[in-house]
Amino acid sequence: MTVLRDWDNLKVLHKNRLSSRAYFISYENKESALTFERGKSQRFKLLNGMWKFYYSETPEEAPEGFFQEDFQVEDWHDIRVPGNWQLQGYGYPHYTDLIYPFPIDPPKVPSKNPTGCYKRDFYIPKNWDGCNVILRFEGVDSGFHLWVNGEEVGYSQGSRMPSEFDITPFIKTGKNNLAVRAYQWTDGTYLEDQDMWWLSGIFRDVSLIARKPIHINDFFIKTELDESYDNGVLKVETKFKNTTNNVGKDYKVEYILLDSNYSEVKNSMESISLEKKEETEVSVSIPVEKPRKWSAETPYLYNLLIILKDSKDEIIEVIPNKIGFRKIELKDGNFLINGVPIMIRGVNRHETHPDLGRAVPFHSMEEDVVLMKKNNVNAVRTSHYPNDPRFYDLCNKYGLYVMDEADLECHGFELIGHYDKITNDPEWEEAYVERIERMVERDKNHPCIIMWSLGNESSFGCNFEAMANWCHKRDNTRLVHYEEDREGKVVDVISSMYSNHERIENFGKMENMDKPHILCEYAHAMGNGPGGLKEYWDIFYKYKRLQGGFIWEWVDHGLRRYTEDGREYFAYGGDFGDEPNNSNFCCDGLLMPDRTPTPGLLEYKKIIEPIKVEEVDLEKGQVRVKNIYDFISLDHVNLHWDISADGKKLQSGILEISDIEAGKSEVLTIPIDFNKKYKLKTDLWLNIQFVLAIDTNWADKGHVITWNQFKLQDNYSREIFSTKEYIPSLNVKEDHKFINIEGYDFKLIFNKLKGEIYNCSYEGVDVLTKGPRLNLWRAPIDNDMYVIKHWKEKGIHQIQYRVDTVETEIYEKQVNINVKTLVSPPNGDWAIECEYIYKIYGNGYIDLSIKGNPRGKLPESFPKIGLQMELPYEMSRVKWYGRGPGESYIDSNEANLYGIYNSTVDKLYTPYVYPQDNGNRTDVKWVSLTDERGMGFVVIAEDNLNFSAHYYTTEDIEKAKHTTDLCKRGFITLNIDYKHHGLGSNSCGPVPLAHHSLKPSSFEFNIAYKLCYEAEDF
Repeated sequence: MTVLRDWDNLKVLHKNRLSSRAYFISYENKESALTFERGKSQRFKLLNGMWKFYYSETPEEAPEGFFQEDFQVEDWHDIRVPGNWQLQGYGYPHYTDLIYPFPIDPPKVPSKNPTGCYKRDFYIPKNWDGCNVILRFEGVDSGFHLWVNGEEVGYSQGSRMPSEFDITPFIKTGKNNLAVRAYQWTDGTYLEDQDMWWLSGIFRDVSLIARKPIHINDFFIKTELDESYDNGVLKVETKFKNTTNNVGKDYKVEYILLDSNYSEVKNSMESISLEKKEETEVSVSIPVEKPRKWSAETPYLYNLLIILKDSKDEIIEVIPNKIGFRKIELKDGNFLINGVPIMIRGVNRHETHPDLGRAVPFHSMEEDVVLMKKNNVNAVRTSHYPNDPRFYDLCNKYGLYVMDEADLECHGFELIGHYDKITNDPEWEEAYVERIERMVERDKNHPCIIMWSLGNESSFGCNFEAMANWCHKRDNTRLVHYEEDREGKVVDVISSMYSNHERIENFGKMENMDKPHILCEYAHAMGNGPGGLKEYWDIFYKYKRLQGGFIWEWVDHGLRRYTEDGREYFAYGGDFGDEPNNSNFCCDGLLMPDRTPTPGLLEYKKIIEPIKVEEVDLEKGQVRVKNIYDFISLDHVNLHWDISADGKKLQSGILEISDIEAGKSEVLTIPIDFNKKYKLKTDLWLNIQFVLAIDTNWADKGHVITWNQFKLQDNYSREIFSTKEYIPSLNVKEDHKFINIEGYDFKLIFNKLKGEIYNCSYEGVDVLTKGPRLNLWRAPIDNDMYVIKHWKEKGIHQIQYRVDTVETEIYEKQVNINVKTLVSPPNGDWAIECEYIYKIYGNGYIDLSIKGNPRGKLPESFPKIGLQMELPYEMSRVKWYGRGPGESYIDSNEANLYGIYNSTVDKLYTPYVYPQDNGNRTDVKWVSLTDERGMGFVVIAEDNLNFSAHYYTTEDIEKAKHTTDLCKRGFITLNIDYKHHGLGSNSCGPVPLAHHSLKPSSFEFNIAYKLCYEAEDF
């Protein structure tokens, strides 16, 4: 059949699509309007649900005439709307970061252009007679033609923006037929090359809207505050539309401002005269004395009712809207909200769901917003497109600043060396400007939006200048952002991505810059990480013009799948045969795909804490509490404190701290009873938590906002595991291969040929079956992406062990074994001369000292330095004194406090979508592993150590591509590590800081093993 190729005609952005307007629902009366529920409006009807669907590889292969009313579709399949067709059995998901998955030849797209034909019936009720009926699509990827009752209505493209059509001329009361033909590729796709899955179809709500012939077509709400930010003015620009041939006289529009409890604050009435077939605009200014101001910390919302009445004073329609009084401005090199320079503690958020793709349900949006609030996040960037309109309602309600970003990215042009190919081409100007226009018009009434972002990673050129000019002209109440306007030619805020700490420091020092700086993306949270967050925030707080940033990103984009035997995993690029792809680069969030928080989220929560506490005089119990909220006092929190040792609370209490205002600090005295004396052989800690004292709409009373810890006494000593107790004699037998050591209650076999323990048993139960042996390797993490090549070129993953000498000294109650080895990779040009010194006592106490001297052409860094060993499968119960309870690493451990923690080997594991090194615990003084009956051993550090334990080998984890590739071994791999290379965020961001990098140098560390029952008091 002949098909008009609107989808790759740059001159056709739409046909018959209505002008952009604000998102709102019209109601029949004030009572239903104040519910703000779509279902309470008799003028709104969702068309979500099951539609008939036909899939073809090209538009030309779609059924000819399928849009006709009498076309039979009984044999078509059913498909859910909203939804992506690739997740319902048609085509396949395809993930790329910046690669266009087809040849670059704008505006042309491939002839193989997967196409979905949709059909359904819908009904127009009798009470809609005389109304104009609008058909609205909130999002269709990436373009579509529309028919109603066999008649062509129009065309639209631009995936994540609404499209409205007046279908009044095409419908009748009762049953009607709707047909849509959607295309995977349009010329608009060149502007939609975001880092995400390519997913197609009708993926947001579809609705019918009935409008009276004379109605409110649009409105723009602006709030102003005076110079002292005390009194305000509510300004409303309202557009009325007359679709009849009659002149509308003596009409009235009433504006009623209500507070959050629906009590009237102000009321204004305006008379209007509506000329036939014309749009009329009315502007009103309503002064409001001392309005309560909206911010992310104080998300106070007024209720505005816009009521259109006829000459008889009868209501035609009521439109409700939530109002937040707030003022955004640039002053002295900062952006201010309500006169205060704020700090962005933000995240980037893609719309994604593990089962539904981009058809994100409302409850999932709300879950995201609540989780952000609970984790101290105060801002979200809608990377990289306008979100579902209901998401902004949630941000208004709960309190999140929003950088609203246009649906525009053409990153793939960078790969062909012509990054600004269409960005600097005036032929594309209309397509660019339309992207910002449609977003601003839809979202302009949301107080949560503080910045309009022109798009993402598309170079810079004349079309972005045109977008910025339009945006500034249309809305002077917000700021304009675009990261690639590096010189600040048209934007209000200078931005950068993944700048390392040194660059950020330099940005902070710039004195000739009159615009603030934020990081719109930083700290790439891919897999295990990010590291170095604390150092970022130390710099942000240091310099006035640095106002925080948005971490990349909120949630992994993995899609849920199951193995043949029913085990769940999350798929990424390449798992669907999608080529080319960027593998698991879509799994880079602070949440797992199912919204399970990662250790990185807990770390971020701690780093961006809104309350800080520091010691003043701990001997008097004095600490300084600093309120670093931007607006609110600390009257909503209490300070919970306790004194603990050996994992037990010795004292505790609660302090109220309500009088500390935003930006202020105060010295508080914790009422510690210092008259109580404790005979301790361990450390004494003061633990502090700041806890919600009241219920909020995002968390209940008792929710922990942040925490800290101070050491009161440093009493820990290895002497608690001392050998000074009774030491029985040893029975020792030695031959050319083994040293057999037998004590009163243990046996140890040492393999002289391998230079390591072959087996160790306690009371006849095996507790150690192999090792310990020097280990330098970790299963690579995503943030090792670029250093891994160097590590493998240097053969760190393939080191071999040569035993040079084994010397034995045998005494009645003690055996000393000295092992000298050489560690080096095959064909290696570097090595480590290593010495193990064992002292084995008759009471089952084993002291081990490890010395290493690297030489040769050494690697630039090591992944780790430590010991690896194998334990019986049953040694699954873990207890330790150190940081916990969660995973931590050298550059990501602020969230974990010192204490005694209990876990299991299974629970130590962090199931990153792409398996990698995980589960480490830092700053550990001792760790015990025992079986269910308590039989095992404790490892004691002379200084702090790291440990991790898995049912998988390092090689198992490295080879696995998904969590389901991992099969438990019949033993436990235990790592006792001296030092680690930092995590950093170098999958896209910076390498670990210098002091977190493990540079090869001579090392020595000491540990001890004590065989024991768990019941023993250690």
